[in-house]
Amino acid sequence: MTYLVAGPPGTHPLTPICGDQYLNLLVIKFYYCAITVDTLVSSGVAIAVTLGIAFYAASRLKPGVPSKLQMVLEFLVSYVRGLVSETVTEDATFIIPIAATVGLYILVANWLDFLPLGFTPLLQPANADLNQTLAMAIVVFLISQWYAIRVRGLGGYLRHYLRPPFPPLTIIEEIVKPVTLSLRLFGNIFAGVLMVYLLTLVPQAIPLATPLSAVGVVIWKFFDVFFVGSIQAFIFMLLTIIYFGQAREGLDEESHGAHAPTSGHAERAATPATTH
Repeated sequence: MTYLVAGPPGTHPLTPICGDQYLNLLVIKFYYCAITVDTLVSSGVAIAVTLGIAFYAASRLKPGVPSKLQMVLEFLVSYVRGLVSETVTEDATFIIPIAATVGLYILVANWLDFLPLGFTPLLQPANADLNQTLAMAIVVFLISQWYAIRVRGLGGYLRHYLRPPFPPLTIIEEIVKPVTLSLRLFGNIFAGVLMVYLLTLVPQAIPLATPLSAVGVVIWKFFDVFFVGSIQAFIFMLLTIIYFGQAREGLDEESHGAHAPTSGHAERAATPATTH
């Protein structure tokens, strides 16, 4: 049964690269001079598979009747383009490759968990490590903040944090975005890994339940990997687009208000000119 699970969940040993220095954040210690090799290897495999799918699909592009893979990827890109157009703006086309790539990568990383990863400790479900999900969330957060400064200007960006109901709350609301985004993905994938691990322990308590445990693991992995994993990839991609939309929230109304004529000018414009 051990080949069906990647090992005890939550075990991501740190490998020091420049010492054991860390930043104590009260709730967690941030080791900035150490890496988790298993997460790097797992994410590297997921990146390689994602790039392989993308380059293979690009090399097979052809006019006429598209292949099934081309149809799926074209549907994904078209769907993301529609979401960006409705949620952000039609001009923000640079968000389309960011959101589509993030969604496809998370989907591949989650689906790879269906394979028997327990034959080596270097292959773990990539998104079951908070370091991985937090890194992606921080990248999305930083790009969205850059976009907010770009469309609002630095002054407008800073004034946006002074909006009602209470400025400190608006700042906290912005800061917690990468935290909630990363914890949502991590929590769901980690829970699935934990469930698989518990199912593999059933034969130790009930030896005759080994076949039933194996069937339970396979059924759970089908549900957890293909259903939950797909939903979480979609949610991460959707929230990425929403964060860009929130970066320009109220901007159109401010622009219209700034260019709207004053009541005096409006009255004079509406009054026909008379000749004397």
